[in-house]
Amino acid sequence: MSIVVFSHDDCLKHIPNEQHPECPARIEAINDQLIRSGFDFVLIRKEATEAPWEAIQAAHSQAHIDFIRAEIPEFDHEWIDPDTLVTPGSLNAALKAAGAAVNAVDDVMTTLNKQAFCAVRPPGHHATRSKAMGFCLFNNIAVAAYHAIEQHGLERVAIVDFDVHHGNGTEDIVQGDDRILFCSSFQQAFYPFTGEDSSASNVHNVPLPAGCKGEQWQQAVSEKWFHALDQFQPQLVLISAGFDGHAEDDMSQFLLKEEDYHWISVKLKEIADKHCDGRIVSTLEGGYNLSALGRSVVAHLKGLL
Repeated sequence: MSIVVFSHDDCLKHIPNEQHPECPARIEAINDQLIRSGFDFVLIRKEATEAPWEAIQAAHSQAHIDFIRAEIPEFDHEWIDPDTLVTPGSLNAALKAAGAAVNAVDDVMTTLNKQAFCAVRPPGHHATRSKAMGFCLFNNIAVAAYHAIEQHGLERVAIVDFDVHHGNGTEDIVQGDDRILFCSSFQQAFYPFTGEDSSASNVHNVPLPAGCKGEQWQQAVSEKWFHALDQFQPQLVLISAGFDGHAEDDMSQFLLKEEDYHWISVKLKEIADKHCDGRIVSTLEGGYNLSALGRSVVAHLKGLL
């Protein structure tokens, strides 16, 4: 059994300024750690293609797409919100990141490969239907979900987001759509300051306080997610895999470790094995301490196996 890893060199060409935490070195750190861990031998690497515009349009308004295309500068960079900028290579990077998620869905739905990971950037889960924010341009995981529904005829797709920041963009896009179950855990009263008052029946949020350790996080998501996922009986499990809740990551005040990311990956694989022949697509979201990010991705992929 192997995991297919989708990526593309264009994802390195979205180049923020030197102080920006969402940097090309994130992908390089993951690749270095996969090789160093000896885990690379069980991976199948495939090059991502650009997401077709109709796949992007399933998750985003045409006005949003037009805005992103218009803002790409010829030189240097342009800020499109206080945290998010675009550079000459950003559009190609964003299309490859969303394209990797589409490719991964196609792969697990049509081949013997059942698990896929998208080592891509920019991330996506803060991008709403009509707005880029939080380092995100297009919502990769939402694009993947609607591609699975519209192109593969699925009726039930689960999205699980364990990034330390609430996946507000994903929730904005999928809330109220009973074909999609959205489960998210995040640090409460923290960027983007959403998710604590969600009321949609297909959304299961788990806000937790700063200082949250692995045992508390595991108990909370076990109580809130697993029964809902079992009842939903997903035909595909999608993961917004953010590793910025790691204790070594300065982007949050969570205190998770690699073992926690391994644990949730094992649990999600058990759910996928039970309901959808093991079909899982995971795509990178946050994670900004390079060493912790690389180690956490290795733990995540080992759990999926």
